[in-house]
Amino acid sequence: MSEATPSAIVAPPAAGRARRRAAAQLGWGLAALGAWIGAYAGLAPASRWLTYGLLRLAPGGRLGAAVEFFLFETPKVLLLLALVVFGVGIVRSYFTPERTRRILAGQRESVGNVMAALLGVVTPFCSCSAVPLFIGFVTAGVPLGVTFSFLISAPMVNEIALVLLFGLFGWQVAAIYLGTGLAIALAAGWTIGRLRLERYVEDWVYQTRVGAAEPEATPTWPARMAAGREAVRDIVGRVWPYVVAGIAVGAGIHGYVPEGFLASVLGRDAWWSVPLAVLIGVPMYSNAAGIIPVVQALLGKGAALGTVLAFMMSVIGLSLPEAIILRKVLRPPLLAAFFGVVALGIMAVGFLFNWIL
Repeated sequence: MSEATPSAIVAPPAAGRARRRAAAQLGWGLAALGAWIGAYAGLAPASRWLTYGLLRLAPGGRLGAAVEFFLFETPKVLLLLALVVFGVGIVRSYFTPERTRRILAGQRESVGNVMAALLGVVTPFCSCSAVPLFIGFVTAGVPLGVTFSFLISAPMVNEIALVLLFGLFGWQVAAIYLGTGLAIALAAGWTIGRLRLERYVEDWVYQTRVGAAEPEATPTWPARMAAGREAVRDIVGRVWPYVVAGIAVGAGIHGYVPEGFLASVLGRDAWWSVPLAVLIGVPMYSNAAGIIPVVQALLGKGAALGTVLAFMMSVIGLSLPEAIILRKVLRPPLLAAFFGVVALGIMAVGFLFNWIL
């Protein structure tokens, strides 16, 4: 009877190691989720104690209201952001830009607009990736209108903003944001496709040849979990200063802006409120996580929902840095048409919801 080699006795099978590693990750994940729930549940009493107990601010005063808002909302939004980004990182491991390009290439324009708008919600996108995505789509034969449906939907219908809105305001506001954002992406992409503006794409874009992509390996579940953790480190690490700044602005609005002031300036009865909100929002380059606390404070002080939605969408979906980057591939008439159509769509949403709500 032959003796087993030492390596066969000591080294566990690869499948067993993988199962134990997955079980350990699941255990750590459940423990982290429990800690997250405990921390989230204790935010309200902790913020009240810090404001009125430790700092001894007067209850009911403007400074106390602003400080309590800041101490409560900062960890609340950061906790929600970390949880959302972790989930988004896992979801995005299924939808790489190359896979998205392959899905959209060769689709009929009507089907492609819908698919592009939906894929824009879950596909990684930022202003810096606008040019390579645009080049990749155009050179793959994706129609111009379909390409713009994706480029509009990806930043505007931000999955982080969607879940934060759900957590802060409920499913109705989140559903309104999702539905109107997708409607704008579809309508704007269809309109740009009908205008036949392909001649206003820079010539060098059509001359660019994109090589065949390497075959993509399907990630394992531990790899997808690692992608979620990496997304938290990357995204939360980059946006937390904007979140804190946005909450500080929201705290100032919450504590010091009179109740009736915003209702008179940004209320539903002020016809100029929606165009004004869009004009203010475009130059304010921010991310979804940073603008949500400002939205919360504006709604709490009497601003109309349609006006606030228009402001938020213009900040997220129409930014000057994106315009500067897209100018590399778009001539001014097409760039102006893109911004003009999207701005009109955002204002239409604002007026519509101020009218019906």
